[in-house]
Amino acid sequence: MSVPRSWLLSEAYAGLQAQGLGLAEAAGLSPELRVLAPRAPWAWLSARLWPAPLAPVAAALAPPLPDIAIACGGTGGVVGAALRPRGVRVVQVQHPRIDPRRFDVVVVNRHDRLAGPNVIVTRTALHRVTPERLAAAAETWRAAFATLPRPLVAVLVGGSNGRFRLDAAVGRQLAAQLAAMMDRDRVGLMLTPSRRTDPAVTQVLAETLRPRGAFVWDGSGDNPYFGMLALADVVVATEDSVSMVSEAVATAAPVLLAELPGRSRRIGAFTAGLLEDGRVRRFAGRLEQWPTAPLDDTAAAAAEVRRRLGL
Repeated sequence: MSVPRSWLLSEAYAGLQAQGLGLAEAAGLSPELRVLAPRAPWAWLSARLWPAPLAPVAAALAPPLPDIAIACGGTGGVVGAALRPRGVRVVQVQHPRIDPRRFDVVVVNRHDRLAGPNVIVTRTALHRVTPERLAAAAETWRAAFATLPRPLVAVLVGGSNGRFRLDAAVGRQLAAQLAAMMDRDRVGLMLTPSRRTDPAVTQVLAETLRPRGAFVWDGSGDNPYFGMLALADVVVATEDSVSMVSEAVATAAPVLLAELPGRSRRIGAFTAGLLEDGRVRRFAGRLEQWPTAPLDDTAAAAAEVRRRLGL
């Protein structure tokens, strides 16, 4: 059978696109990325207020239309729902904030608190972390991290996002906690910032941890992210990103969450679910290890999407 022609509809957010790509790859699709960049004045309004939802992003929707569209986030959902009457089957990733009946399938996390006959609920965000990708990354990066002590801790650092704050002052507190763990528990440490990490935070972390032998990625060369996930005995992740934490718990490593100043009902519910599952614990500046197994619903969600679409 031929692979249906598909699009991935998303704004230019790497984390959002990774969720859609993770679902698509697991479902056996090879979508063409269509980045939604609305022109003014529509860029200043929520997509739900657009009177003609396809017009502001017409440049991204050059025909021919696909068989299937995977729409990500709020803007993607509005555009996807507008394409569906034109014969496109639409899978929505994340809560669309509009009537879910306007989609063929909606895939949401349990903290979104959405239910319906066409809704698939997962425990974590969708992602691209697979056993195959981790195995390949482990082979690629094993030599690079071979000199670091064991246990080996991967640290995933996010950034301020309007709900949580991670500035230089908070970065110094995190650096002190990580340094204390290195000193007391004799762990090896490899750290990567994200696209949202304030350069001042990265500098503080590097100045504190590199003299102790830690690897802190400076953004140059190949991205070690998947290699760090694959080789880590323990992962420490800041709590600001559902996607980042979801990728961490998809590995076999115990995951410790570094708390940040701020509050988010949605992220708080996500974190509470993982704490209740025993899959994560709060980071208190010390190494903790306990029996864990990968928590990953992406493959199961993709299989259900295929079933519902008759693929």
